[in-house]
Amino acid sequence: MSKRPSRGRKLRLAQAPQRLTPRLLTPFERELSTKRRGEISELAFALAAARHGFGISKPFGDSERYDIILDPSHLTSVIPTEAGRKRAKSRHLLFDSPRPRLVRVQVKSSTQLLNGLYHINAHRRIHGRAVPYKLSEIDFIAAYIIPEDSWFILPLPHVLGQTSLLFRPKRSRLPGLYDSYREAWHYLHEPDGLIFA
Repeated sequence: MSKRPSRGRKLRLAQAPQRLTPRLLTPFERELSTKRRGEISELAFALAAARHGFGISKPFGDSERYDIILDPSHLTSVIPTEAGRKRAKSRHLLFDSPRPRLVRVQVKSSTQLLNGLYHINAHRRIHGRAVPYKLSEIDFIAAYIIPEDSWFILPLPHVLGQTSLLFRPKRSRLPGLYDSYREAWHYLHEPDGLIFA
C-alpha cells in the first residue's frame, strides 16, 4: 500500500521553484550588451576626464579607431581635487604652446574576472583577425574595470603590439604588470612629455 502525499506536502511540491537552465544569449544579444557596456564606459570616461579638467570631443560616427578626443589646453579641475590644485599651480609651465595637442583615446572595459585577472581586448579586428592598434591611430588606451570603478591610463607606446591586457584586482596581494597605470591621469596631462621605451 503506497502512501499518498499529505495536502501540506502537495503544496510544498507545487511551490518548489522549478530549476531553470539559463538561456544562452544569441550572438546579436551578446553584441548588443557588449556595445551598450562600451557606450556606458565611454560616458564614464568622458565624465572622469571632465573632472580632471579636459575639454572633451566625441568623433562623429564610429569609423575612427579612437572613442574620445581630449583637449588638455585649458586644464583646470572642474571638481576640485588635490591633484587639480597641484596642476593649477604649475599650469603656466605646461601649456605655453599656442597650438594644443589633442589626445586620441580608445576606451575599453571589463566586468568579469578570468583566472583572477580582468581581461581587456586591446585590438581592432580586420577580416576577423585581431590586430594591435598603431601609433597613427590612437595615443592612449583607457581601460575601465567596472566592478572596481577604476581606470588604467595606458600610453599606446607602452603596450604597443599587444592585443590583450590583463589587470590584477585592487585587493590582489600580487603585483600587477600594469599597476603603475592605475588612475594615471597625469599621463594624459602631458602626452608630449612621455618617455617611450
